[in-house]
Amino acid sequence: MDSSRPLLGRKVALIHPAWHSCGTYRVVLGQIAAYRALGAEVFPIAISSDPGFAPRRRWIWRDFVKSTPELDDGPRYFGGAPFSAVLGPRFLKNVLWPYVHGDQAIIRSGLAERALLSGEAERRSYDLVHCNHFFLMPVAKRLAGGRAKILLDSHDLQARQFALMNERMPWLTPHASYETMLAQELALMREADLLIHLNAAESEEFRAMLPEKKHALLYPAVPEAPTGPGGPDIVLVASNNSANVESVIWFLREVVPLIQGARAKIAGNVDAGVRAREGALFESYKRWFLGRVEDPGAIYAGARLALLPTIGGHGLSIKTVEAMASGLPLIATPLALRGMGEEALSLAGVTVAEEPRSFAQALMEAAATAPPGAEERKNAPSRAYYEAHFSAKAYRKNLAALIAPLLPDATQ
Repeated sequence: MDSSRPLLGRKVALIHPAWHSCGTYRVVLGQIAAYRALGAEVFPIAISSDPGFAPRRRWIWRDFVKSTPELDDGPRYFGGAPFSAVLGPRFLKNVLWPYVHGDQAIIRSGLAERALLSGEAERRSYDLVHCNHFFLMPVAKRLAGGRAKILLDSHDLQARQFALMNERMPWLTPHASYETMLAQELALMREADLLIHLNAAESEEFRAMLPEKKHALLYPAVPEAPTGPGGPDIVLVASNNSANVESVIWFLREVVPLIQGARAKIAGNVDAGVRAREGALFESYKRWFLGRVEDPGAIYAGARLALLPTIGGHGLSIKTVEAMASGLPLIATPLALRGMGEEALSLAGVTVAEEPRSFAQALMEAAATAPPGAEERKNAPSRAYYEAHFSAKAYRKNLAALIAPLLPDATQ
């Protein structure tokens, strides 16, 4: 066997939510690339969390397909619950009714349980099933068929994310509790053969809650960002989730008024969230927003400084890792570096600032200095930290070691 391609001939079902323009999607792309580099035949299966997205209704998947051209390099499959499955009495009573009380866990797993899959994907026999997010475990178990082992990427402690999402939602009372959603999360996680976690803090939490399971800390493979040629831009990249929206609002409201003469470019579909949450504030800084960009790497390539004004969220911040990969000077809140080792807080070129005034001061000082050249960015300590922990090479090596015992003939 080729030692550089230990999975040659293996078939891997890679199950992921039908999301794009977010951290999870970028993690999934890293997983696919790693398995292929290791020699495996990978079958990505996107599962919709909205009803009606049955795979045979190809037209309804048009926007997702258009937004995920990276998945066109090989076979790609789809799954989703048809409307007929969500109109039955059991779904209405056991899934929809809890959901209108805020049970984010039950609606996601309930739709996954009822998902129809692309026929070719379901007919195949797999050597390994790699599942992203606990709520897609019903699909993973179906494809594993009691034969293949299941590796589950937890991504985050999802019940915590759900509780944050629910804070602004007008659910019926009594509201679903964090404890209720956590219990469902843990129950489905117990069905996996190996649990892998993307950051150190949540790895420890899950180990404590599920001591009987096998766990591993595996930092994700995050695509490289260009280290040049550089340019005049001060950039902030963020997708449209609650924590990012709050962070951008904090930056615009609390930090920007303290900045003299500097202006940032805000890239990503976070613009939609800010517009919906704080319309007047958005209008004041409308020209700062670029909206969704096809190539986030190009934003870093033409920049001189990257901003990470994170004030909310849990789990590893993928956008922080991407910024590190660019080798740019960074100004970050401590929360932006969550889930990493202590070393990340003291890297040269990374300025940690928690308060608005210190963040603004650091931004103005960095803007007044000469921007780094491409060679300086390539050799930046933040870039070296990325290479050691989050590069494709590091991920492939660690992933191969973890899954070797899960393969059918690992002991032969």
